[in-house]
Amino acid sequence: METLNSATSSPSRISDSKPQSSSPLPSSVLRLWRQAAQRNLRNQWSQLASYRDKWSSIFSAGRSHATALVNSHISQRYMPDMKLGVLSDMPDIRNRACVKLFKQQELQRSELLLSYKDMVSVARDMINVSRSMKCFLKGANNSSILQFSHNSEDQSDSGDGGGIPVFAFLSISSHEKFAEELVQMFSLELRLKRLLVLGFMSIGYDASQVNQLHWSAQLYADEFKDLRDCNLYCEDTHGPVPPRLRDGKSDMVALRFDNKPNPEILQVYLTTWLAEANVDTFRVNEIFAVIGEEMHISIC
Repeated sequence: METLNSATSSPSRISDSKPQSSSPLPSSVLRLWRQAAQRNLRNQWSQLASYRDKWSSIFSAGRSHATALVNSHISQRYMPDMKLGVLSDMPDIRNRACVKLFKQQELQRSELLLSYKDMVSVARDMINVSRSMKCFLKGANNSSILQFSHNSEDQSDSGDGGGIPVFAFLSISSHEKFAEELVQMFSLELRLKRLLVLGFMSIGYDASQVNQLHWSAQLYADEFKDLRDCNLYCEDTHGPVPPRLRDGKSDMVALRFDNKPNPEILQVYLTTWLAEANVDTFRVNEIFAVIGEEMHISIC
């Protein structure tokens, strides 16, 4: 995902970066191709909008689970020194409270991990959509019944109608660039979210458990398969692609997770989760506005 290029169009200026070329398809075929390509693009962009909304929902749920996990840990951690007032004389009240808080942490860890897994699934779906914007002719173009497909049956068919605009100004290649820009943002954020999940999961673990939590550890069954589908697994290092911020370096020093981080660090974790540092919300909305204007529909 590191090599994706960002699109630079804006709602006030929609144009293709390369000169428009004439289509190699006959005019009778081209008209039907454009209709099929328009239907496909509307569908794919609608799905991208849906996945963006789904990501936001999962992101919010993950934040709630992370916050509950942090609060339970802090309460358990400081329980021995808390003044209990009228509850002080109740036998074993501190131990009972600590057991309850520990169980809450276990539950929130599991829920947070499920949120991360759902984010991986959304990222994979977004990638699949971004790769399904071309429209290929199915069968011979002199057939009495023309059909179109996402998959190419002819290597000479580029699936983009020769680079002509599908609606008003943008070719399929331009639509793909916008979609790839979205994918880049959410893929970068997924890598950062994974780092935070590891940090949250280490809270309250004993030393031996924390030592088993590292960047190259699989967090759930088939995670690495899912990351391969997202192009976020490095075969050379046998682990997930390291996290980074937009326009930042991908080098990462050896990570060490703390099972008893101070409250200030935990607040930084939560703030970083909330910030969505790699997702430029303004740019995301701008892209959907550009595409909506091009297709004359609202997809925001």
